[in-house]
Amino acid sequence: MQSILRIFIENSKRRVFNVRRYASQTQSNKSKTVDDSDVEHHSKLSESWWSLSGGVYALHTFNPLRIQFVRDGLANVGHKAVNFSMPLQGLKVLDVGCGGGIFSEPLARIGANVTGIDPSTKLIEIAKEHAILDKTLSDRLNYLNTSIEEHLITHEGYYDVVVASEILEHVSDQDLFLKSCVDILKPGGSLFVTTINRTFLSFLGLIIAAEYILKVVPLGTHEWNKFISPTQTSSILEKYGCQTQLVHGVGYNPLTNEWYWKISTAMSYALHVKKNT
Repeated sequence: MQSILRIFIENSKRRVFNVRRYASQTQSNKSKTVDDSDVEHHSKLSESWWSLSGGVYALHTFNPLRIQFVRDGLANVGHKAVNFSMPLQGLKVLDVGCGGGIFSEPLARIGANVTGIDPSTKLIEIAKEHAILDKTLSDRLNYLNTSIEEHLITHEGYYDVVVASEILEHVSDQDLFLKSCVDILKPGGSLFVTTINRTFLSFLGLIIAAEYILKVVPLGTHEWNKFISPTQTSSILEKYGCQTQLVHGVGYNPLTNEWYWKISTAMSYALHVKKNT
């Protein structure tokens, strides 16, 4: 118990350090969602991003659930697929915090016109290099080295769909980040979020177990203070003109590397909201 408490205190201290480290930047640029230390941390994983045994290998097996979540969510709000093998055909989709493109590519494969954005130059380079391997994606997949608030300047109300998967727990200003995701959507558009709940169970499972004991996640990937409850996420999005369509618990078994839906949202959850028309 003492070791768990020590890790909790260290995790909290790291968050305080990062806030102080970038306080001057935030004051000079108040429209900032990017946590530079977090970008630096994930950029170091760039070379193994597409490795099934690399530091983010769990994201690869998360894709079937994520694709199902987006596809079914759009169908539930009235999107009618013309081509059943390409259910997102014709839709403009923004993948925010796309990293090396693990989620962007399968979205493009089911018909979406995908723009992936990420503040990490290294990860965008990896995403572009990997996309070249599949020539069928060239006219439906584009990557930009930018942040959501910067991209919003020229694309307000542009996208049919925004996905923010496993990114909300890494940004410096969650309220601004979610507002930007809403503002860049067309009226009636859908936003899909997957992230981590802020509970003691998530601290034990995703920091103590995943990072320190099982080491299936690189040490320092998560800060418990950045985790956010589904109630809080929904509340912020509703404040900016969205209606919550679905909140569903997400489970992950690190021993089998399998993801699954569950009723409880105590660890992780998936949330779908629709922007008001």
